[in-house]
Amino acid sequence: MSLRILVLGDIVGRPGRQIVHQKLPQIVREKKIDFVIANAENIAGGSGITGNLFNKLRSYGVDVVTLGDHIYKKLDIVQTLNNSERIVRPANLSNNAAGRTHTVVTTNNGVPVCVFSMLGRIFMNFPADDPFAAADKVLQQVPRNVKVCIADMHAEATSEKVAMGHYLDGRVSLIVGTHTHIPTADARILPGGSAYITDLGLCGPYDSVLGRRKDRVVRYMTTNMPQAFDVATGDVRLSGVVAEIDDTTGRAISIERVEAAGELSGDAYDADDRANSNYHASGE
Repeated sequence: MSLRILVLGDIVGRPGRQIVHQKLPQIVREKKIDFVIANAENIAGGSGITGNLFNKLRSYGVDVVTLGDHIYKKLDIVQTLNNSERIVRPANLSNNAAGRTHTVVTTNNGVPVCVFSMLGRIFMNFPADDPFAAADKVLQQVPRNVKVCIADMHAEATSEKVAMGHYLDGRVSLIVGTHTHIPTADARILPGGSAYITDLGLCGPYDSVLGRRKDRVVRYMTTNMPQAFDVATGDVRLSGVVAEIDDTTGRAISIERVEAAGELSGDAYDADDRANSNYHASGE
């Protein structure tokens, strides 16, 4: 038997939430999806996540949420990180960091799926331990009966993501890259049987600079004067991959990119976003 897994790229702000809400049920139905994973570290006003927004994602049909370097921008999420098995922190943070390094969740058709994430270290401004050693440690803790395992490599450098893909090839079912918000054209099955893509892209506004208003980012880059990097609203899309996995071996059968266009969002923020919005001098 095979398992069909949908992994969504970084959900950015209200536009990203809206399109996931609008498009996810249709994609799950049409693609016969068994399990949904989403990176949501940018869901609250473009930076961080709250417990309320996590609950919204769960109600939309997301089974497990992964995070990245903006994980603790909204400290409201700490209680959820400590209490829920449906959300994971990067595995290569301090042992004292809030949250789980990995989780195992059973699908509706009875297949256990392990999910974990790591932070890259190249060009990242968030202190983290060796992601390769952290991945080894997680895999040592996964029960032997769990054959399907998904890894999210949240990193800036494509070289670090590709290296992680080859490092985990044959040891996990699927490795996806997140953080850079630009979908890549290299979805493939690696020699050891793992599916891989360097970056899933974002769920949110593509008429933007990585999800932020393009006029504000260009102004900052051409004047060096601080700008409020509000979430953009134009050309909203859902982006990710669907991977089919053999649930008896954990090997990938296929991987394909998924992209769905949505309607323009008239307002970048709702009450949750306004309350947690920050004044930014740099990007995503």
